[in-house]
Amino acid sequence: MKAPRWWLAVAVAAMALGCAPTKLVGEALPGAIAPDFTLTDGPTGQVVSLSALRGTVVVVTFLYTSCIDVCPLTADVIRAARDRMGTSARDVAFIAVSVDPVGDTPATTRRFVAEHQLESTLRYLIGSPAALSRVWQEYGIAQAVATKDVLHSDAIYLIDRTEHGRVLLHSDVSPENLATDLGILVRER
Repeated sequence: MKAPRWWLAVAVAAMALGCAPTKLVGEALPGAIAPDFTLTDGPTGQVVSLSALRGTVVVVTFLYTSCIDVCPLTADVIRAARDRMGTSARDVAFIAVSVDPVGDTPATTRRFVAEHQLESTLRYLIGSPAALSRVWQEYGIAQAVATKDVLHSDAIYLIDRTEHGRVLLHSDVSPENLATDLGILVRER
């Protein structure tokens, strides 16, 4: 007796769910507690501390609003990964830390977030040069201002629910790989 065709579809779907990727794509980090910081979300004015996000998967990247190449691409990858994740993206905090304390203002960060359709998703953190410099140093972000250009690393850190740094990615990561890594971390308990 032949099994009904719907049974085959159910079996294939079950195998696909059981075979969800479990290996993270990026460069593995040693698993140390991610350095804490407290900065201000430019668009909303809210104070944000990394330690207050414990229990949530966190993406931390470093951007500046007047960037014309890597930063917009990174923002677009974040948006596309968020979209691919569907409702599970609610379990992820997306953080951008400014590398331009002069040019990244509440108005420019609000505009950047809106232009990249990341309202209610991306917290774009700003602060004093001293406060930001401490974060850059803790996360190994090279930052130098040369005329109007800000030079910096294109690091994207993935931090798990227990505040441990798990993966380092870069701006060339695909939205699919970022979404997959975030999905793995969201499913971990």
